[in-house]
Amino acid sequence: MKTRIISALVLLLIAIPIYLQGGILFIGAITIVALAGLKEFMDIKETKKRLPIFIKLLGFLFMTIIMLSTELALDNKLVVDYRIITGLCLAMLLPLVLYHNRDVYSINDACYMFTGVLFLGIAMSFFKTYYDMNPNLLLYLILITAVTDSYALFTGMLIGKTKLLEDVSPKKTWEGFIGGALVGTFVSVVFYMTIIDSNALLYGIVALTLFLSIIGQLGDLFFSAIKRYYGKKDFSNLMPGHGGVLDRLDSIIFVMLAYSMFITLL
Repeated sequence: MKTRIISALVLLLIAIPIYLQGGILFIGAITIVALAGLKEFMDIKETKKRLPIFIKLLGFLFMTIIMLSTELALDNKLVVDYRIITGLCLAMLLPLVLYHNRDVYSINDACYMFTGVLFLGIAMSFFKTYYDMNPNLLLYLILITAVTDSYALFTGMLIGKTKLLEDVSPKKTWEGFIGGALVGTFVSVVFYMTIIDSNALLYGIVALTLFLSIIGQLGDLFFSAIKRYYGKKDFSNLMPGHGGVLDRLDSIIFVMLAYSMFITLL
């Protein structure tokens, strides 16, 4: 626990100045985090099968392109450059012909890489997108996952008895899931109504926040399922006591993606 607390404090000391500074420093930091997350995503697959170095380099290249090319339209609508998606698709599929050996690079590998780069790239690029829209909006989304995760843990430790998905995450309980969602929703709604928009429809923000809190916890379970499949406890040991980038951002990644469906409604 002591190691976990120290790591968290060090992380905050690094993250807060970057968040306050914004600009190129923020973009650069988020891009580095995204690349580290992709490396973990590839590393865990390599516990069962190695990926060609060329394919991994292509993955890093397209992740960087996605992170640096994200922008907003004038009306704050998200813009998707389909040329990047097309290029990524070709980059991951065409080598199947070149290698012509599924023991080296198979269609499963290609789909894993395409999905991973696109999934993580889009989700991580939303850190910049939402920050550009309103820095407090990004804080709201982070707050949802931080409070939900913390109180899910505390509630589960105090009164948790009914296992949620024991095969995926043995320690998670329904009591923790519900407790985390309720407290995460309450705290985050108060933040939204106080800091972001006091004129917003309360029931709409409550419903949205509760939905995002649940999605975040399901995202945590999704990444836990990946680790369980590959027989790993953590994606990496980058942060002592916390695991890797994907261990810390598993919930927020899904929240970022889910929130994009509601941008034009708020």
